[in-house]
Amino acid sequence: MPASTRIVSIVSVGLLVIVGATVLAQRGATPASPSANAQAEATARIVASAQALVATLDATARGRVLFPFDGAQKTRWSNLPGPMFQRQGLRMGDLTSAQRAAVMNLLAVALSREGYQKVVEIMRGDEVLKTTQGGGRGRGLFGGGPAFGEDEYYLAFVGTPSTSEPWMLQFGGHHLAINLTMAGSQATMTPSLPAAQPATYTFEGRTVRPLGKENDKAFALVNALDATQRGRAILPYRVSDLVLGPGQDGRTIQPEGVRASSLSSAQQTMLLDIVREWAGIMTDAFGEPRLNEIRAKLQDTYFAWSGSLTNGSAAYFRIQGPTVVIEYAPQGGVDHIHTIYRDPTNDYGAKFARR
Repeated sequence: MPASTRIVSIVSVGLLVIVGATVLAQRGATPASPSANAQAEATARIVASAQALVATLDATARGRVLFPFDGAQKTRWSNLPGPMFQRQGLRMGDLTSAQRAAVMNLLAVALSREGYQKVVEIMRGDEVLKTTQGGGRGRGLFGGGPAFGEDEYYLAFVGTPSTSEPWMLQFGGHHLAINLTMAGSQATMTPSLPAAQPATYTFEGRTVRPLGKENDKAFALVNALDATQRGRAILPYRVSDLVLGPGQDGRTIQPEGVRASSLSSAQQTMLLDIVREWAGIMTDAFGEPRLNEIRAKLQDTYFAWSGSLTNGSAAYFRIQGPTVVIEYAPQGGVDHIHTIYRDPTNDYGAKFARR
């Protein structure tokens, strides 16, 4: 082969490599979902952790943690503290240190690293609330006031933990409701309610903001909109609390705000990054497919805003698409936050958890 021909061939191969790498990089914007086997393995790990916890319980405690899958417990969750809302299941304050560790290990297996950290920080925040505002167990039971603190979180299994049959891991307390429904290689964490009070506190010398990323990313997006986009995003009325919060199962609302199809690619990436703060609470084997599902319908997803555009102010926002509704609602100020995460097509595993 003449030297000139070899040079052309090398250059051509080089161009193909560059083009191929570019295509792969572009495709990399949508990570491949874990396989069904990986998801089934994730379920198996969660079930094994749940069974390890059950093995530490006596007969009475086992009776408290297990509920029928089609019973009323499935939809019994709230942001309210006890005794304003009476939870059922295993109370953390009634467990031994080994049993509490088993509960936290189960959560660490069921959630992503970031999701687990968020749950821990919400619980620690409630302990701060207990020390600053009172509301211990005795006051909650006998004095009529709210019961705050890490002891006041409850675990329940709705259905028997299984690698094939549908069941739900339910964990919650004041400002937290995690409802993880799974069956084999399928799982959903809707509806769930991660909230915070206080929204900012100090722990071991560092500032903690359990929902800080959600807040900051949303303010970044609304301020990245141009005047036309912002005019569509800002609602013509004030919203001060969750529209689809506890007790609103099955309710639907009309999408409002700016549609993602009218956003730039960079703005769409910012929007999806906000969604990740909720969709990514589940362990990655389920969180990534969920995010990809939302990404696939992002063009039909809306971003709505109510309140000031200045970060540090109290502002409500909503993200609503064909398979997702997220609301972020400050309660009269920036230090008390409610949020909700739903899938109108698959709350409580409606797509796969039928018996």
